[in-house]
Amino acid sequence: PEMLSAVEPSIDLVTTLMSLSGVIPQKAKATARQVVQRVVRDLQRRLDAPLRQSVAGALKRSTRTRRPRHNEIDWNRTIVPETRIGYGRKRNELKTIVVCVDQSGSMGESVVYSGVFGAVLASIPALRTHVVAFDTSVVDLTENISDPVDVLMGVQLGGGTDINLALKYCQNLITKPRDTILVLITDLFEGGDNTEMLKRARSIAASGVTFVTLLALADAGAPSFDEKNAAALASFGVPSFACTPDRFPELMAAAINGRELGQWASEAGMTAARAAQS
Repeated sequence: PEMLSAVEPSIDLVTTLMSLSGVIPQKAKATARQVVQRVVRDLQRRLDAPLRQSVAGALKRSTRTRRPRHNEIDWNRTIVPETRIGYGRKRNELKTIVVCVDQSGSMGESVVYSGVFGAVLASIPALRTHVVAFDTSVVDLTENISDPVDVLMGVQLGGGTDINLALKYCQNLITKPRDTILVLITDLFEGGDNTEMLKRARSIAASGVTFVTLLALADAGAPSFDEKNAAALASFGVPSFACTPDRFPELMAAAINGRELGQWASEAGMTAARAAQS
């Protein structure tokens, strides 16, 4: 406890604490939680408002109506004066968002940011948000996501990776594919059945789900990743690229608005993995 109270809180320290969560002595756990809480609060102050504003704006624009009120008319999208096109009223649970994050040891920073962003998304009434973590098993964190500190303190970084198992779980959460956004956060190094994983990913994409793979959700940029799997996913229409936390709100807005996310990544200066050439 004395050492933890003396060190400067940081994301690196939080990821270290998560990787050691199973062996931290009981007397030090309260201090460890305080460290995680300080880092999470700093991240929330930085990231909450941009994500909330981006999503709210995107939701407003994603609902179209052919019978808008005068003040709801979108004049830039109205071509024929007799046909008025505008922004309709938002419906509850307009979109379902599934954030599925790899908690293997190399993904620690991505897990931290996913916890913070997941909490923000879960607090937006027009979204139905699920947050799922996986290694060789799957843990649904949705019930506790309102408190990202609890989520992060319960994560055990390390172990293997079974992306196929995680995608199978996420499939069961999808009831309206065309109204669902699946964000898979992983370096794509599959420890399970790789062939079945790609088959399942292709099926999810073909069902109409907006599906994107983030090779990292971190400040450091592009990590080491499985290029063959990224190329295979790209051939199914599932772009794979690393995303910084500051650009994540824009990414979610683009996904809600139905933009092609590989193109969005390119315009945003992020290099998306390319489909393998036949």
